Amino acid sequence: MRTLIAAATLALTASTALAAPCGNDSSGFAAWKQAFAAEAAAAGVGSAGLQALANAQYSQSTINADRNQTGVRYELNEFIRIRLGSLDSFAGQMRRQRDQNASFFANLERAYGVPAGILLAIHGMETGFGRTMGNTPVVDSITTVAYDCRRSAFFTPHAIAALVLVDRGGLSPNQRGAAHGEMGHTQFLPGNALRYGVDADGNGRVDLYGVADSLASTANFLRQKGWQPGQPFQEGTANFRVLNEWNAATVYQQAIALSAARLQ
Repeated sequence: MRTLIAAATLALTASTALAAPCGNDSSGFAAWKQAFAAEAAAAGVGSAGLQALANAQYSQSTINADRNQTGVRYELNEFIRIRLGSLDSFAGQMRRQRDQNASFFANLERAYGVPAGILLAIHGMETGFGRTMGNTPVVDSITTVAYDCRRSAFFTPHAIAALVLVDRGGLSPNQRGAAHGEMGHTQFLPGNALRYGVDADGNGRVDLYGVADSLASTANFLRQKGWQPGQPFQEGTANFRVLNEWNAATVYQQAIALSAARLQ
């Protein structure tokens, strides 16, 4: 397994003056793309990525989703009912997924120290074990939020990263994902895909739309964020705090830990 890190690509920071002017509707998107192309090329994006940028379309559905975010406001039991059905039924789904490839999950735990239950809980909660990975073209969505003035500083490095992934063959120019550019089986943002992505199947590229690469990358992310192998992960532990790096909603973290415990 090889980790592909592109720190130079993510070197854009808030202190760097953005060459491309942001906007709040579609009217300036074409001009922004032209300016952003120079910025992307300077950051190392190649011809395939620049072509994907040239073809990108403003995603109104992404903006609509961005403006209507409400966060997680459910109590834990209600969250579990809505998202999982029940802990027992969800753990049963996790168990079936694990048993289909038990050696793979055992290898991941040896390599990264993250147990199968944690990875499968994330996989199931994020995309229903790969059934719903999103329906918005990733390049469209991530460039749209990079252009949008509300959070352009945050999303600009992720837009650069998405274009680099196109160059490397890890992302098709038309590949679809979630509304804000989240990708693959566990919904990585493109910058995190570059930083923590693992080529688990050894085909020379990180493809988060493949289960092996996606789950290995998720394990690597958690380990790099401080996961302690062999230690407990229930609420109040150091490993539970690492789950905050994955999702900041406490009920989400609780549901991951409780589901994983049911699998053990």
